[in-house]
Amino acid sequence: MSYESVDALQRALTRDVFHYAKDAKKAAGRALGTLVEIITFYLMKSWDLEKHTVIERKLPEYANPDITHNVEFSLHPSEEIASLDVKKSNLPLTAKKIFKLLQSPDWSAKDSKSTRLLDSDELLRNACVLYEDKSRIIVAYLDKGTRHSYHLFVKRLLPHPFAILECKRVGVEEGVKKGPQTIEKAKQGAYVARAISSLQKIRMNDGAVYGILPTDTGELRYEPYESFLKTIIESKKASLLRDFTLSVGIASNHGNWFTSDDHNKELKVLAQSYDWLLFLTDAGLSAFVETLLVKPKNKYKAIRDAFVQSYTGNKGSNRFTKVQISLAADLALQEYFMQNLRYIEAWFNIITPAGRSMAELKRELHMLASKNWKEILA
Repeated sequence: MSYESVDALQRALTRDVFHYAKDAKKAAGRALGTLVEIITFYLMKSWDLEKHTVIERKLPEYANPDITHNVEFSLHPSEEIASLDVKKSNLPLTAKKIFKLLQSPDWSAKDSKSTRLLDSDELLRNACVLYEDKSRIIVAYLDKGTRHSYHLFVKRLLPHPFAILECKRVGVEEGVKKGPQTIEKAKQGAYVARAISSLQKIRMNDGAVYGILPTDTGELRYEPYESFLKTIIESKKASLLRDFTLSVGIASNHGNWFTSDDHNKELKVLAQSYDWLLFLTDAGLSAFVETLLVKPKNKYKAIRDAFVQSYTGNKGSNRFTKVQISLAADLALQEYFMQNLRYIEAWFNIITPAGRSMAELKRELHMLASKNWKEILA
């Protein structure tokens, strides 16, 4: 690893990229947080889950819709409405313009969002929501096109997510070993992970963790948590799946996180709350920065260009986030992840469930994605 720690990486970014900022260290820390989110999103893309994804969506608590929580990524049951080719001269690709390209859409143009899938300067909006109501979310995703045209998919997503993914990275002030914000942010993430799904965790007096789930008859079913979780994911029963949401956390090290083998209180709080908790290693984050942002090959230079252009000190110039990104950078990232997927998957350590693998998480997500959700949620 080129940097002995993520702290050293942040100091390098503070010095070399964010020197213009009033609080350069904080700006560098936020940028590293953005990189963790981008790595997570393009991992999901590489796992062919992008067309189930909504970004930054407010989700209600289980059986308590008055309280909602914003989650970074949610994965929803998805079905295709259209697959379209659009001439490159037809930019920008607005929600209303895409509406006109569809055959008999069942919502009105005036109710479409004021969003743009692709701007005139090829700024891409990932998982671009075109329209939504209580029963569906209409989302457009840009696919690889040709020299003269863009290809896009329009999907109908059900509002209930079968999984959520949240990235948690906490920084501390220079020279401070501990800060109240670290445990509070961990608690916030833990609360959301526990509140979203019908499958709740309860700890017995001997420390064993059980899952408890209300049945259609009003009774409570409870079993050892990990085996119950497996039963639900593999089930086809509406009574088990209807309000179930798998929670996945991605934690990254910064100062007080220690390592995946040396858990402090914050990491323990997250580990006991998420169904899956992944630890993005310092080596993995450093490899991403070194390979794509510091010394990229020619085919990946668009990634560095988008990153550098985003941090000039000018407002409104960010072209490198999970929500919006330069199309050239998006295509380069897709190629990098496709060519190096097994290497990238090795950047993550599984904190919980113990002894499991990234391949098993991928299998569970695809198993949930492929269920007959229309029947389950009827």
